[in-house]
Amino acid sequence: MLNILTTPLGYIMSFCYRLSGSYAASIVLFALITKALLMPVSLWVHRNGIRMVALMPELNCIKVRYFGDGDRIADETQALYKQAGYNPLASLVPLFLQIVLLIGLIQVIYNPLTHLLHMQRETASVITAAVCNLTGANPESSSLQLQSVQALQDSRCHAALSSSNVAARETLQPILDLNLRLFGMNLGAIPSKSGGILLMVPLMAGMAAFLLCVYQGKFNPLQAEQGKMEWLGTMMVSVGISLILGFFVPAGVGFYWIISNLFSILQQFFLNRLVPPTKWIDYEALEASRQELSALDTLGNQKKWFEHDPYSRREKEDYKKFFSILNKHIVFYSEGSGFYKYFERLIQYLLSHSNLTLHYVTSDPQDQIFQIAQKESRIRPYYIGEKKLITLMMKMDAGMVVMTVPDIDNFHIKRSYVRQDIEYIYMLHGTTSIHMAMREHALDHYDTVFCPGPYQLEEIRYSEELHSLPPKKLIDTGYGVIEKLAERYEKSEKQKNDAPQILIAPSYQTDNIMDSCIEELLAQLLYKNYNIIIRPHPQYIRRFPQKIKAFSEKHEAELNQGQFEFQTDFSSGDTVYQSDLVITDWSSISCEFAFATMKPVLFIDTPMKVINPHYTEYPMVPLDITLRNKIGRALALNEIETAESQIQEMLNNKESYQKQILNTRRDLMPNFGKSAEIGGKYILERLTTQKKG
Repeated sequence: MLNILTTPLGYIMSFCYRLSGSYAASIVLFALITKALLMPVSLWVHRNGIRMVALMPELNCIKVRYFGDGDRIADETQALYKQAGYNPLASLVPLFLQIVLLIGLIQVIYNPLTHLLHMQRETASVITAAVCNLTGANPESSSLQLQSVQALQDSRCHAALSSSNVAARETLQPILDLNLRLFGMNLGAIPSKSGGILLMVPLMAGMAAFLLCVYQGKFNPLQAEQGKMEWLGTMMVSVGISLILGFFVPAGVGFYWIISNLFSILQQFFLNRLVPPTKWIDYEALEASRQELSALDTLGNQKKWFEHDPYSRREKEDYKKFFSILNKHIVFYSEGSGFYKYFERLIQYLLSHSNLTLHYVTSDPQDQIFQIAQKESRIRPYYIGEKKLITLMMKMDAGMVVMTVPDIDNFHIKRSYVRQDIEYIYMLHGTTSIHMAMREHALDHYDTVFCPGPYQLEEIRYSEELHSLPPKKLIDTGYGVIEKLAERYEKSEKQKNDAPQILIAPSYQTDNIMDSCIEELLAQLLYKNYNIIIRPHPQYIRRFPQKIKAFSEKHEAELNQGQFEFQTDFSSGDTVYQSDLVITDWSSISCEFAFATMKPVLFIDTPMKVINPHYTEYPMVPLDITLRNKIGRALALNEIETAESQIQEMLNNKESYQKQILNTRRDLMPNFGKSAEIGGKYILERLTTQKKG
């Protein structure tokens, strides 16, 4: 097999040597000719690489759709390859050919008598045997012919061999004429043994490999799509092989490797001119799909290299445990511990009015549900991180799934492809308008929506008509969070404040009160008969610690004098509901405070946060806007100087506001106080119907 490989390469090398008369030039010509002969193969591989990159948007979409499900991704990928006629092994062809050429070339260089000078085997054997006798060379060495050439070019060895009549002078002359040197370097010597200037060969081979990797990483359509780590790994392997190759084989092989890599750069340039990648690849679609996939890859807490995830084992066990249980009737999913409050009253109703086992999946390993489950055996909690959740949802097998996550099937969280009859219920959590505060198609793939009141029902129905969508089941349940707050407030001991207590509670969106007008507000209220508490949003504190520090330092004197309190501890909500009035911008605390305590809110019209810019196409005005003057008053930013007089007027008319807020709550949530009963009865009836079915 080795002879079959090396014989044609030997003829090419011999032709190059006879044409150039130089050993070094023959290596350059050999590299050029082999590149030219293999150009059709290189062109085919180039086209195949372009086809692969053209498929990448679809491949990325597959990875997004089945994120985390390796088996399904592999199946869908193979189906796509088959449909497109793409062979993923084609990218290995150049590497295979390079290895074949290297093996062949090494044999050609090791055996110059046979392949370069085309001596008869008998003559070559006589010469190598004589050299072994004279020099003590190993007759079994694979480089014996090359050693013989170098030995014969030594005048003493040549004289001894000539006097022994082993070979005629005309036979030895071509060997004597074979100049293996280039710029003083013996291309027949091995750098690791000879050292000196020959050490430049492996270094230059590594440099050439590095340049090729850099060029291909930018201009080869397939390799340009490698990730940074993948490119770095490829480059390190390529440079490493080049260095090792250059050190331990004759310098002629290393010289060929240098020239071949440089020609490969030139070849890539011409291939891109012959078949331009931009003609076949939609780079905009590729970038969009890459960003979508990248968003999934960065889900959850990002670990540093080699950092141990303390919850990894627990997640695996919970994942396995979740799927080990068959016939799950109902599953709740919570993004974190703070979301339990939206399910709490509904869960309590189901536990007290049925024998259901409730499966509760959370992406928070410290979720309060784990402590609650220790007291309630019919709650089965599972910790599943955000990435693993994608796979769990795709493989979901339950009768019903209750969530507060919008956009199911629009982004990474998908409906189950294992079971098509699951009823997905979305629980709206806030007295807000869905057509402004949610993406336009956020609820399209839910079967049922639990709404706080009729306003949201009207908005969803209009959206369905606007987009020609099938009607969902819409249940007017009321809003359990405010119900619980109102009950707790009613039972609490009412505190009589010596001076009116005013809570300033900004949101965390852009240009909120803290960033736009907090100083103007304080100028109105400080050094007057008010107990002032500033309570920034937790997200604001988390995102902008430097702003919090700067604010505290600026007002250090007022804080020390007790002119106001700056709260960054949210473990207790007492200060919220003991306040006489709340000042906020667009925070949901406004409705929770007003509808639980019947006390008014002063709104500051900072720039409004709009999720759906098309909300103006709806005939109904968003609740976020209309409620402002029903549960309090709204001030524009240029009216801040009137804030203190507005506050006085609102505090002096508590009873009037109390009636107004109560009437607004009845209008907004006619089923107030019944959310658990209405939602719980619906779930139990649906599960009973499913069981009969």
